[in-house]
Amino acid sequence: MPSLRTALRLTSLALLLSLPMRADEGMWTFDNLPMKAMKSTYGFEPTQAWLDHVRLSALRMSGGSASFVSADGLVLTNHHMGHDWIQKVSSQGEHDYLKHGFVAANRGKEIKIPGGVMFTLMEMENVTAQVEAAVKAGMNETQAAQAKQDALKRLVEEQTQRTGLVCEPVSLYRGGQTWIYRYKKHEDIRLVMAPEYDIAAFGKDWDNFSWPRHDLDFSLFRIYENGKPYRPKHFLKLAPKPVAYGDMTFTVGHPGLTSRLLTLAQMQAERDFSKPITLRYLDRQRKFLHQWALQGEAQTLEVSAQRMGIENSFKVQTGDLAGLKDAEAMAKVAQAESELRAKVNADPTLKALAGESWTRIEEALKTVNARTAEMIAVSRLGRVVTTVKRGGELSPFQRATQLSSLRAVREELGGTHPLVQDFFQGRSDEATLEALKGDLPETYQKRIQALSQEYREAQSVISEHGVRIAKARFAVYGTSTYPDATGTLRLSYGKVETYPANGTLMQPFTTFAGLYDRAAAWGPKIEEASWALPPRWVKRRDKLNLYTPYNFITTNDITGGNSGSPIVDRNGELIGLAFDGNIESLPGRYYFDGRVNRTLAVDLRAIVECLGKVYDAPHLVKELKGK
Repeated sequence: MPSLRTALRLTSLALLLSLPMRADEGMWTFDNLPMKAMKSTYGFEPTQAWLDHVRLSALRMSGGSASFVSADGLVLTNHHMGHDWIQKVSSQGEHDYLKHGFVAANRGKEIKIPGGVMFTLMEMENVTAQVEAAVKAGMNETQAAQAKQDALKRLVEEQTQRTGLVCEPVSLYRGGQTWIYRYKKHEDIRLVMAPEYDIAAFGKDWDNFSWPRHDLDFSLFRIYENGKPYRPKHFLKLAPKPVAYGDMTFTVGHPGLTSRLLTLAQMQAERDFSKPITLRYLDRQRKFLHQWALQGEAQTLEVSAQRMGIENSFKVQTGDLAGLKDAEAMAKVAQAESELRAKVNADPTLKALAGESWTRIEEALKTVNARTAEMIAVSRLGRVVTTVKRGGELSPFQRATQLSSLRAVREELGGTHPLVQDFFQGRSDEATLEALKGDLPETYQKRIQALSQEYREAQSVISEHGVRIAKARFAVYGTSTYPDATGTLRLSYGKVETYPANGTLMQPFTTFAGLYDRAAAWGPKIEEASWALPPRWVKRRDKLNLYTPYNFITTNDITGGNSGSPIVDRNGELIGLAFDGNIESLPGRYYFDGRVNRTLAVDLRAIVECLGKVYDAPHLVKELKGK
């Protein structure tokens, strides 16, 4: 199997990245959409009513996205986004809903998710001016950063008390803008339907980020309020006209984090320091979880969600690193930075603001880079300490997990590292775990206090000068640019379109026929049954229209956190469900290549087809169709 680096190079990034920015690029905030570009490229410009409708139909959940899809609070998201919740309400045997799937025959059978929450973005307010006003003449970078932080905290507290909503601060353009987003919190979430994990994640980790794909990656939940189904004012109706090749598409969701506005030096620091270290920790975790799952069916169920998350993160981080190591791509980043610096230095006002900022960031990064391994270790040790000090007896899995974490820190830093010596005090991992029930060694506490102070001061310089660069970029390019993703609601647009790979063009749609063909070609046992079909899918094959579109691809710009995002058409009606990106999109955290970056989506026709013919859920089909 070729490395990700090799696969990425096959896309000829040197050529593709030299092209102008495509119109489809960008995860745009709802207050600043590229209306002219949409109109010019697709002949369509959304109205404010259209934007309000899709915004209020969207939901945020932990690590991803979802949407209202009925007047009775029915919620659609990915199976992999609901995986942890499904696991929580599952048990071995008949009620293993990950293995066997689940359909609530009626609303009385819907299962409440312990601790499940979702959020609707109700309002947004730009508070940049109020926050910047807190900075007084003569303050240094650290003092200025603290003053702005304190001012923002006061604003959040005041708005929370005044509105009764969950108010969260949002930094855009690397600190160039500060907003407060106000959310309605939903705390009564119930499981309505989930397909089997084997069909939702068909192909398992082998097919992850690949295309063509055959994943039924969806699940249905319902939000309740005061014991009754919640009645949202806005929800997405199923589009009567299905999506076709070339159609314009919109993705509405919560992309996690991108780093496209980092300086070149910051990207190089991630390439040379934080990414390799993070990958080594992730590799240890995935191996530990794999070994745990081999013990039996109960252990496999216990770590199902964790394994899926770790394997996904490992592939994502591997793709990030491959992108950062691509010399041609980084040359393009360097060129864009040089052009911006030249424009800044040509303007006396901008030069005074940010002319030295790139150099100041490079200097601060020397401290950050030197301490990255220690700070990552401190973070991981902190999680172990928190787990132990919660009290109560650790379960066998919890104990094994914490011991694995301690072992990983020893391996990463080495047994002679001062941080390791201060923390472990010459004890074994088992003895250290027991000792953590008491106070941490004083020498360790003093060491991490000094380390954290040094790290915070360097990060304050980076943050302050990152803001200055962001302001300068704003002055040069205005609102023609989009901010990095921050886990907040964004809209991206594009169309259903193929792309070149493997010496041919990739098909825009897959079908149920392709699913059965792939299952037959691999058989039910190869590679830990990665392409095995659940029993009901074998039995119900003849009931399905095998040429129903199953998954499709679009040019929409997305990243991690967009999982579960609804894909809508020009009418704001539901046509698909985003669940992944292709392997060529993995460096998308740092740059966008519209020629090959693709969003992978479940076609709503496949969801309706299988609900009616595989899962005996005509009541859910009717609800989705608004009947």
